[in-house]
Amino acid sequence: MWLSNESFRTVVALTPLVAIDLVVQNAEGAILLGQRLNRPAHGYWFVPGGRILKNESLDAAFRRLTLDELGQAFERRQARLLGVYEHFYSDSVFGDTPTHPDTHYVVLGYQLRLPPSTTLITPAAQHDCFRWWRVAEMQASSKVHDNARAYLDALQ
Repeated sequence: MWLSNESFRTVVALTPLVAIDLVVQNAEGAILLGQRLNRPAHGYWFVPGGRILKNESLDAAFRRLTLDELGQAFERRQARLLGVYEHFYSDSVFGDTPTHPDTHYVVLGYQLRLPPSTTLITPAAQHDCFRWWRVAEMQASSKVHDNARAYLDALQ
């Protein structure tokens, strides 16, 4: 269930959001990152993902988010749970003033390894552009958000 802006503003102010992040790797082990258009983490390179909706199962959320973010639906059983992460931001989708609260996410991080011939169509709703990053590049770049780099230790 999608919330009105007024309802969502209240939720952001009072509760953590629950989300799925997708650590998508190609056959060479590079990781797909998008440059964020929206707050929080605006302007940073970040893994695809998004919120889990009220009354949405994890499997349904995974299918919806992979379709929305990658242009192709994948099943959660195709991925490996990396762990549960907490993301804290000093701003929110509503801005960064005292009347617009910070954001707290509880995130289920999933590793999704793509078969060699997979072609993704990456829509631009949340990200300006996408590119594949080598792990060493991600670790070294200040343009990659710390919360995206946090997944690297759990990769196999």
